[in-house]
Amino acid sequence: MLLIAKSALAATLSWFVAYDLMHAKSPAFAPFSAVLTMQATVYRSLVQSLRYVGAVVVGVAVQAALGLSAGPTLATFALVAVITLAVGRWAPLGSQGTQVSTAAFFAFSTYVSTSTNDTRLEQLQQIVLLVLVGCAIGAAVHILVVPPMRYRNAEYGIRSLAHTLRDLLGDMAPVLREGAPDEDSTAQWRRRADRTDTLISGARSSLRTAEESIHFNPRSRLPGHRGHTSFQGYAVVLEALVRTLYQMASLTRSLDRWHGEESGYEYLPFLRSYAGFLDALGKCAAVLADLDESRLPSQAKELCRLADEAQQQRQALAEEAVARGLPLTDPSQPYGELVVEATRLMEECNNCCDALRSWAED
Repeated sequence: MLLIAKSALAATLSWFVAYDLMHAKSPAFAPFSAVLTMQATVYRSLVQSLRYVGAVVVGVAVQAALGLSAGPTLATFALVAVITLAVGRWAPLGSQGTQVSTAAFFAFSTYVSTSTNDTRLEQLQQIVLLVLVGCAIGAAVHILVVPPMRYRNAEYGIRSLAHTLRDLLGDMAPVLREGAPDEDSTAQWRRRADRTDTLISGARSSLRTAEESIHFNPRSRLPGHRGHTSFQGYAVVLEALVRTLYQMASLTRSLDRWHGEESGYEYLPFLRSYAGFLDALGKCAAVLADLDESRLPSQAKELCRLADEAQQQRQALAEEAVARGLPLTDPSQPYGELVVEATRLMEECNNCCDALRSWAED
């Protein structure tokens, strides 16, 4: 809602300047440019504005050069289209590359509607000026009227991954406590673990947005936001969670390969111990699912306490496997893999604990 209101304000101001003050013949270029600058962060808005202005200048320049030399003919338009569409693929222009040809086509339309070269050049120059005016007004409104601070996006990204991890662990533990999981259960766990790539990409994108939000943003200098100059703590915790989810995917694959391979081992106590370990990890994930920077010291302390409990559970399941004589070195049986996966999951849990504790101490 705020972005819509700011876009409307920037567009209205741009139209007023272009139509009422400049008396431009194509005033719509200014509000269009102003709205285009409204991005999720101030940094992104400035970058996209520069790319957009560059694309428009190139498109208008190509049209002007060919129009003056060859005249406003159909062949000239075709040549303008080929050149600007090719230039639009230039990597530095990014998503604004399509604006090269768009600006050239609008410029050609303006060009053919006038009769003299002097008038044509004046109109083409005015297009560029209107774009500059629109971008300048849009950027000014974005910076001066509640510039977006999106550092909370980093928290939301971590929370989403932690929620996913907690829910998956919460579903697996009760089933393992009752005995060997059936094929439908393990297949479902595996699908859920394998579908986390989209969530991971979204969480990393949220972190990048949060990092961008402090650049060129006057609100980042205010007392309430001065601490948000680095997102290293978020990044370390996020990547530890990502590795944990990858380990969970590996664990579910190990369980999914188990069916029909049991040969009389007393494995139920081991599975109950494993369920206790997953429960302990779920409690750790629950802390991260409620991550709040204002409560970071207490949450770091709680996470490390729960990590110690999870470590005890991991040791218990390893000892149970040895006590029951389970074939840990037999590659055709899942027990060795499950013990290894538990060790790796515990390592990532400890990494999260260390990262959160270091972050809280900074």
